[in-house]
Amino acid sequence: MSAALLNGKELAAKKRETMKKEVSKLIEAGIKPGLAVILVGDNQASKTYVRSKQKACEQIGIHSVLTTMPEDTPEEVLLAEIDRLNEDPDIDGILVQLPLPSQISERAVIERIAPEKDVDGFHPVNIGRMMTKDKTFLPCTPFGIVEMLKEADIQMAGKHVVVVGRSNIVGKPVGQLLLNEDATVTYCHSRTDDIANFTKQADILIVAVGRAKMIKASDVKEGAVVVDVGMNREDGKLCGDVDFDEVREVASHITPVPGGVGPMTITMLLENTIQSAKERA
Repeated sequence: MSAALLNGKELAAKKRETMKKEVSKLIEAGIKPGLAVILVGDNQASKTYVRSKQKACEQIGIHSVLTTMPEDTPEEVLLAEIDRLNEDPDIDGILVQLPLPSQISERAVIERIAPEKDVDGFHPVNIGRMMTKDKTFLPCTPFGIVEMLKEADIQMAGKHVVVVGRSNIVGKPVGQLLLNEDATVTYCHSRTDDIANFTKQADILIVAVGRAKMIKASDVKEGAVVVDVGMNREDGKLCGDVDFDEVREVASHITPVPGGVGPMTITMLLENTIQSAKERA
Protein backbone atom coordinates (compact mmCIF):
# COMPACT_ATOMS: atom_id res chain seq x y z
CA MET A 1 0.00 0.00 0.00
CA SER A 2 1.38 3.40 -1.01
CA ALA A 3 2.19 6.02 1.60
CA ALA A 4 -0.22 8.85 2.37
CA LEU A 5 0.95 12.15 0.90
CA LEU A 6 1.94 15.02 3.17
CA ASN A 7 0.63 17.66 0.81
CA GLY A 8 2.33 20.94 1.61
CA LYS A 9 0.64 22.74 -1.27
CA GLU A 10 -2.84 22.07 0.14
CA LEU A 11 -1.86 22.93 3.72
CA ALA A 12 -0.14 26.13 2.58
CA ALA A 13 -3.29 27.23 0.72
CA LYS A 14 -5.41 26.53 3.81
CA LYS A 15 -3.07 28.49 6.08
CA ARG A 16 -2.88 31.42 3.68
CA GLU A 17 -6.66 31.79 3.71
CA THR A 18 -6.50 32.16 7.50
CA MET A 19 -3.58 34.60 7.20
CA LYS A 20 -5.53 36.70 4.70
CA LYS A 21 -8.20 37.28 7.35
CA GLU A 22 -5.57 38.08 10.00
CA VAL A 23 -3.90 40.64 7.73
CA SER A 24 -7.26 42.22 6.95
CA LYS A 25 -7.94 42.70 10.67
CA LEU A 26 -4.50 44.23 11.21
CA ILE A 27 -5.04 46.66 8.33
CA GLU A 28 -8.41 47.66 9.81
CA ALA A 29 -6.54 48.41 13.04
CA GLY A 30 -4.09 50.66 11.16
CA ILE A 31 -1.21 48.16 10.88
CA LYS A 32 -0.26 46.90 7.41
CA PRO A 33 2.36 44.12 7.65
CA GLY A 34 5.42 44.95 5.59
CA LEU A 35 8.16 42.65 4.25
CA ALA A 36 11.37 43.94 2.69
CA VAL A 37 13.35 41.60 0.44
CA ILE A 38 16.88 42.33 -0.75
CA LEU A 39 18.25 40.52 -3.80
CA VAL A 40 21.95 40.88 -4.63
CA GLY A 41 23.18 39.65 -7.99
CA ASP A 42 21.61 37.80 -10.91
CA ASN A 43 21.07 34.28 -9.57
CA GLN A 44 18.09 32.92 -11.53
CA ALA A 45 16.95 30.53 -8.79
CA SER A 46 17.04 33.40 -6.28
CA LYS A 47 14.98 35.56 -8.64
CA THR A 48 12.39 32.80 -8.89
CA TYR A 49 12.19 32.42 -5.10
CA VAL A 50 11.84 36.18 -4.64
CA ARG A 51 9.02 36.36 -7.20
CA SER A 52 7.21 33.55 -5.36
CA LYS A 53 7.55 35.40 -2.06
CA GLN A 54 6.27 38.66 -3.53
CA LYS A 55 3.30 36.91 -5.13
CA ALA A 56 2.45 35.21 -1.81
CA CYS A 57 2.59 38.57 -0.01
CA GLU A 58 0.29 40.11 -2.58
CA GLN A 59 -2.21 37.25 -2.24
CA ILE A 60 -2.74 37.78 1.48
CA GLY A 61 -2.35 41.56 1.66
CA ILE A 62 1.19 41.98 3.00
CA HIS A 63 3.02 45.04 1.68
CA SER A 64 6.27 43.87 0.07
CA VAL A 65 9.26 45.94 -1.02
CA LEU A 66 12.02 44.55 -3.23
CA THR A 67 15.50 46.09 -3.33
CA THR A 68 17.80 44.75 -6.04
CA MET A 69 21.55 45.29 -6.04
CA PRO A 70 24.21 44.39 -8.61
CA GLU A 71 26.51 41.39 -8.21
CA ASP A 72 29.52 43.56 -7.31
CA THR A 73 27.75 45.43 -4.49
CA PRO A 74 30.20 46.09 -1.60
CA GLU A 75 29.28 44.57 1.74
CA GLU A 76 29.05 47.96 3.45
CA VAL A 77 26.40 49.12 0.94
CA LEU A 78 24.21 46.10 1.70
CA LEU A 79 24.68 46.56 5.46
CA ALA A 80 23.70 50.24 5.16
CA GLU A 81 20.47 49.24 3.42
CA ILE A 82 19.72 46.75 6.21
CA ASP A 83 20.33 49.52 8.77
CA ARG A 84 17.83 51.72 6.93
CA LEU A 85 15.19 48.98 6.90
CA ASN A 86 15.80 48.21 10.57
CA GLU A 87 14.71 51.80 11.29
CA ASP A 88 11.76 51.84 8.89
CA PRO A 89 8.53 51.70 10.99
CA ASP A 90 6.53 50.31 8.04
CA ILE A 91 8.74 47.24 7.66
CA ASP A 92 8.06 44.27 9.96
CA GLY A 93 10.34 41.73 8.33
CA ILE A 94 13.64 41.83 6.45
CA LEU A 95 14.83 39.01 4.23
CA VAL A 96 18.14 38.97 2.38
CA GLN A 97 17.94 36.28 -0.30
CA LEU A 98 20.76 33.75 -0.08
CA PRO A 99 23.26 32.85 -1.47
CA LEU A 100 25.23 36.09 -1.55
CA PRO A 101 28.21 37.04 -3.78
CA SER A 102 31.61 36.03 -2.41
CA GLN A 103 32.66 39.55 -1.33
CA ILE A 104 29.77 39.70 1.18
CA SER A 105 29.83 37.85 4.50
CA GLU A 106 26.60 35.91 4.99
CA ARG A 107 27.19 35.92 8.73
CA ALA A 108 27.67 39.71 8.86
CA VAL A 109 24.43 40.20 6.93
CA ILE A 110 22.36 37.84 9.08
CA GLU A 111 23.67 39.40 12.29
CA ARG A 112 22.98 42.95 11.01
CA ILE A 113 19.22 42.34 10.68
CA ALA A 114 17.41 43.37 13.88
CA PRO A 115 16.25 40.17 15.65
CA GLU A 116 12.72 41.56 15.87
CA LYS A 117 12.64 41.84 12.05
CA ASP A 118 14.48 38.57 11.32
CA VAL A 119 11.51 36.73 9.78
CA ASP A 120 13.87 34.14 8.26
CA GLY A 121 14.74 33.05 11.81
CA PHE A 122 18.50 32.96 11.18
CA HIS A 123 19.80 35.58 13.63
CA PRO A 124 21.87 34.05 16.48
CA VAL A 125 19.51 35.64 19.02
CA ASN A 126 16.50 33.91 17.47
CA ILE A 127 18.38 30.62 17.08
CA GLY A 128 19.26 30.82 20.77
CA ARG A 129 15.66 31.46 21.71
CA MET A 130 14.61 28.47 19.61
CA MET A 131 17.10 26.30 21.51
CA THR A 132 15.56 27.32 24.84
CA LYS A 133 11.95 27.09 23.55
CA ASP A 134 11.37 30.81 24.06
CA LYS A 135 8.99 32.70 21.77
CA THR A 136 10.84 33.71 18.61
CA PHE A 137 10.83 33.60 14.82
CA LEU A 138 11.52 30.03 13.73
CA PRO A 139 13.48 29.18 10.55
CA CYS A 140 10.83 28.85 7.87
CA THR A 141 11.52 25.43 6.34
CA PRO A 142 11.88 23.60 9.70
CA PHE A 143 8.82 25.50 11.00
CA GLY A 144 6.86 24.33 7.96
CA ILE A 145 7.93 20.72 8.43
CA VAL A 146 6.73 20.64 12.03
CA GLU A 147 3.42 22.23 10.98
CA MET A 148 2.95 19.53 8.33
CA LEU A 149 3.57 16.76 10.86
CA LYS A 150 1.11 18.33 13.31
CA GLU A 151 -1.55 18.77 10.62
CA ALA A 152 -1.28 15.06 9.77
CA ASP A 153 -1.57 14.11 13.48
CA ILE A 154 1.83 12.42 13.36
CA GLN A 155 3.15 11.86 16.86
CA MET A 156 6.59 13.30 17.45
CA ALA A 157 7.01 12.83 21.20
CA GLY A 158 9.01 9.72 21.96
CA LYS A 159 9.71 8.97 18.28
CA HIS A 160 13.16 8.51 16.79
CA VAL A 161 13.83 11.24 14.24
CA VAL A 162 16.80 10.92 11.91
CA VAL A 163 17.90 14.08 10.09
CA VAL A 164 20.18 13.60 7.08
CA GLY A 165 21.93 16.94 6.57
CA ARG A 166 23.35 19.51 8.99
CA SER A 167 22.90 22.88 7.31
CA ASN A 168 22.23 25.93 9.46
CA ILE A 169 19.08 26.65 7.43
CA VAL A 170 17.35 23.24 7.60
CA GLY A 171 19.21 20.29 9.12
CA LYS A 172 20.34 21.69 12.47
CA PRO A 173 17.20 23.71 13.28
CA VAL A 174 14.69 21.04 12.23
CA GLY A 175 16.37 18.59 14.60
CA GLN A 176 16.14 21.15 17.40
CA LEU A 177 12.45 21.85 16.73
CA LEU A 178 11.68 18.14 16.86
CA LEU A 179 13.71 17.82 20.05
CA ASN A 180 11.49 20.61 21.40
CA GLU A 181 8.53 18.37 20.50
CA ASP A 182 10.07 15.63 22.71
CA ALA A 183 11.42 13.47 19.88
CA THR A 184 14.77 11.66 20.11
CA VAL A 185 16.96 13.08 17.35
CA THR A 186 19.94 11.67 15.44
CA TYR A 187 21.88 13.76 12.91
CA CYS A 188 23.64 12.20 9.92
CA HIS A 189 25.86 13.99 7.41
CA SER A 190 28.60 13.53 4.83
CA ARG A 191 31.08 12.23 7.41
CA THR A 192 28.69 9.69 8.95
CA ASP A 193 29.75 6.07 8.46
CA ASP A 194 26.99 3.80 7.13
CA ILE A 195 24.15 6.31 7.00
CA ALA A 196 21.66 3.57 6.09
CA ASN A 197 22.26 1.98 9.50
CA PHE A 198 20.70 5.11 11.03
CA THR A 199 18.03 5.91 8.45
CA LYS A 200 16.56 2.41 8.82
CA GLN A 201 15.98 3.12 12.53
CA ALA A 202 13.98 6.29 11.92
CA ASP A 203 10.32 6.62 12.80
CA ILE A 204 10.52 10.02 11.10
CA LEU A 205 13.18 10.52 8.44
CA ILE A 206 14.03 14.05 7.26
CA VAL A 207 16.38 14.36 4.30
CA ALA A 208 18.00 17.67 3.31
CA VAL A 209 21.26 17.14 1.47
CA GLY A 210 20.71 18.15 -2.17
CA ARG A 211 21.51 14.76 -3.73
CA ALA A 212 18.90 13.48 -6.16
CA LYS A 213 17.14 10.25 -5.08
CA MET A 214 19.84 9.45 -2.52
CA ILE A 215 17.43 7.62 -0.18
CA LYS A 216 16.07 4.32 -1.52
CA ALA A 217 13.41 1.96 -0.18
CA SER A 218 16.13 -0.21 1.38
CA ASP A 219 17.22 2.76 3.51
CA VAL A 220 13.80 3.24 5.12
CA LYS A 221 12.01 1.40 7.91
CA GLU A 222 8.59 -0.02 7.10
CA GLY A 223 5.92 2.50 8.11
CA ALA A 224 8.30 5.44 8.60
CA VAL A 225 7.28 9.04 7.92
CA VAL A 226 9.57 10.49 5.24
CA VAL A 227 10.05 14.24 4.74
CA ASP A 228 12.02 15.17 1.62
CA VAL A 229 13.46 18.70 1.68
CA GLY A 230 15.59 18.22 -1.44
CA MET A 231 15.00 20.09 -4.67
CA ASN A 232 17.06 18.70 -7.53
CA ARG A 233 16.74 18.43 -11.29
CA GLU A 234 17.24 15.07 -13.00
CA ASP A 235 16.58 14.49 -16.70
CA GLY A 236 14.92 17.88 -16.84
CA LYS A 237 12.46 17.09 -14.05
CA LEU A 238 12.32 18.21 -10.42
CA CYS A 239 12.98 15.52 -7.84
CA GLY A 240 13.91 15.29 -4.19
CA ASP A 241 16.64 13.62 -2.16
CA VAL A 242 14.34 10.60 -1.76
CA ASP A 243 13.50 8.12 -4.52
CA PHE A 244 9.79 8.86 -4.25
CA ASP A 245 8.44 5.96 -6.35
CA GLU A 246 10.44 3.41 -4.37
CA VAL A 247 10.07 4.84 -0.88
CA ARG A 248 6.32 5.51 -1.04
CA GLU A 249 5.83 1.72 -1.09
CA VAL A 250 7.41 1.28 2.36
CA ALA A 251 6.67 4.58 4.14
CA SER A 252 3.42 5.42 5.94
CA HIS A 253 3.59 9.12 4.95
CA ILE A 254 5.79 10.94 2.45
CA THR A 255 6.20 14.46 1.04
CA PRO A 256 6.17 14.85 -2.75
CA VAL A 257 8.64 17.01 -4.68
CA PRO A 258 7.43 19.45 -5.81
CA GLY A 259 4.37 20.27 -3.69
CA GLY A 260 5.64 19.10 -0.32
CA VAL A 261 7.91 21.16 1.92
CA GLY A 262 8.50 24.03 -0.56
CA PRO A 263 5.10 25.77 -0.35
CA MET A 264 5.24 25.61 3.45
CA THR A 265 8.56 27.48 3.59
CA ILE A 266 7.10 30.63 2.04
CA THR A 267 3.91 30.23 4.09
CA MET A 268 5.83 30.26 7.37
CA LEU A 269 7.76 33.33 6.19
CA LEU A 270 4.37 35.04 5.86
CA GLU A 271 3.39 33.75 9.30
CA ASN A 272 6.54 35.22 10.86
CA THR A 273 5.92 38.57 9.15
CA ILE A 274 2.36 38.69 10.46
CA GLN A 275 3.55 37.85 13.97
CA SER A 276 6.09 40.69 13.75
CA ALA A 277 3.32 43.10 12.71
CA LYS A 278 1.22 41.95 15.65
CA GLU A 279 4.11 42.73 17.98
CA ARG A 280 4.28 46.20 16.45
CA ALA A 281 0.53 46.62 16.95
